[in-house]
Amino acid sequence: MNRKQPGFTLIEVAIVLVIIGLLLGGVLKGQELINSAKVKSLAGDFKNIPVFIYGYQDKFRALPGDDSAAIAHVAASKNGDGNGVIDGKWNDAPAADSEAFNFWQHIRVAGLAPGPTDRNDADYIPRNASMGRIGIQSGSATTPPIKDKNGNPVRGAYVICSDGILGKFVKQLDATLDDGNTGTGSMLAMKAYSFGGNADDSGAVAIDEAAGYTVCMGV
Repeated sequence: MNRKQPGFTLIEVAIVLVIIGLLLGGVLKGQELINSAKVKSLAGDFKNIPVFIYGYQDKFRALPGDDSAAIAHVAASKNGDGNGVIDGKWNDAPAADSEAFNFWQHIRVAGLAPGPTDRNDADYIPRNASMGRIGIQSGSATTPPIKDKNGNPVRGAYVICSDGILGKFVKQLDATLDDGNTGTGSMLAMKAYSFGGNADDSGAVAIDEAAGYTVCMGV
């Protein structure tokens, strides 16, 4: 004689559903904390670089990268021209040997920032939490790294750029440091980066959360 196998009671099903809900909630909360930490790290890059600049200026009365006495001041490999401008582009390659590229050596040998001081080191160019490169250059009306939605150059004496940032972090980053719109203000973001191109306008163009963006901020 076959016996009927008893099924789950409503209480047992409810308990299972509660457990699944708690597990999913924990996973989502954990992911939220990871994302929040990444945005905090990305924001920290933009906040720390001005501190390095002002620290160097306070100590040597010169602009890192542009310092015409950097060899004497911090035993750097190369002096700048001392014209008060960080010449070059934020994403210059080593071959350019520009002040924007040498900026990192000057602040590192001065003990203001961590990282390799050898300009030929594979890790010389700093990377953000998304493994995109970070760079700096002086603000420029003629050759800005990025423009707003109206074609105006990003505002600031210096412009800090960080690339490879996923769209899902871009709006959070802009809301943290600027006006929450990636096409206006002192922080701008642009997809498919090309030097001097216009920024995406998050008020009119939906940010693709899975796409990589270049974010620049004037300081």
